[in-house]
Amino acid sequence: MYDYLVVGAGLYGAVFAHEAKKHGKSVLVIDKRPNIAGNVYTEDVEKIHVHKYGAHIFHTNNRKVWEYVNQFAEFNRFTNSPVANYHGELYSLPFNMYTFNKMWGVVTPEEAAAKIEEQKKAAGITEPKNLEEQAISLIGTDIYEKLVKGYTEKQWGRPCSELPAFIIKRLPVRFTFDNNYFNALYQGIPMGGYTKMVAGMLDGIEVKLGVDYLENKAEYDAMAEKVVYTGAIDAYFDFCLGTLEYRSVRFETEVLDKPNFQGNAAVNYTDAETPWTRIIEHKWFEFGTQPKTVISREYSSEWKPGDEPYYPVNDEKNGAMYEEYRKLAEKENKVIFGGRLGEYKYYDMDKVIESALNMAEKEL
Repeated sequence: MYDYLVVGAGLYGAVFAHEAKKHGKSVLVIDKRPNIAGNVYTEDVEKIHVHKYGAHIFHTNNRKVWEYVNQFAEFNRFTNSPVANYHGELYSLPFNMYTFNKMWGVVTPEEAAAKIEEQKKAAGITEPKNLEEQAISLIGTDIYEKLVKGYTEKQWGRPCSELPAFIIKRLPVRFTFDNNYFNALYQGIPMGGYTKMVAGMLDGIEVKLGVDYLENKAEYDAMAEKVVYTGAIDAYFDFCLGTLEYRSVRFETEVLDKPNFQGNAAVNYTDAETPWTRIIEHKWFEFGTQPKTVISREYSSEWKPGDEPYYPVNDEKNGAMYEEYRKLAEKENKVIFGGRLGEYKYYDMDKVIESALNMAEKEL
């Protein structure tokens, strides 16, 4: 009999399991995938750590979390500075002085601010009713047309005029020459990849892979005093209240026989005609010098039950359904629900770790 059965070997499960073991508890971790690390899983291809489930850049303002992850990996100095490609014109993201200089030839922050103000006025939007109007009222028409519209419509699969304004309540606009996407105090990529980092967390803990908990739930429940469940909360309850929706992403990955494809880890394709939303070139996360390179084209896709869930759809309908599931979860005395799927939350990595550490503190 184990003290804890942890369902899911992603960040939440691995952190909780590590803490439980530290407190002298016996732990079994199971995962239905053939690998540990959940969506942060990195696999080695041509000696490059490929982010199999999309780009993961660790960033946080939480010193406790930063010190915690540094126990398991050394982090490099990677800074997320994506480039936008609009029909072959390249722009800096997030919107900053490099972007404005390229877009309009302006040189000073005053000129850039005046240009945006002029376009906002010309558009005459006082009460933004949708995403399109909200974006134009924040950054003017040029940046909206070239860098926001096509990308956003590909990402959400519907026109900006039909998307709610709150999705981009605030677009980061900087009047400095600063290409760092995040405002975080700490940022980097674990050297050796995320899988190695998670393996460090699970060191000395029994892990079984390729195991579907929900298919043999009674059998697994009988093996432990308590269960930490990090799978989808609606699946746990057999979708009795309906299916929660997610946004999904699809990747086409290929190895290229050249050392450098695009010279940057992430290039967003912001026109409507290019079918993919962005291309990730994995070697640049770790300043690679390998003779070959691996790229992943990323496509946004409408999620249907059975697809890999990535982002919860935080709208009213799904929020209300999750709330009902949460009430059911509270009645499960033996089970802790955690992580992005267990809590139906769009968590960044640092927030998942923080959530798991808080739960471990409360529980252990």
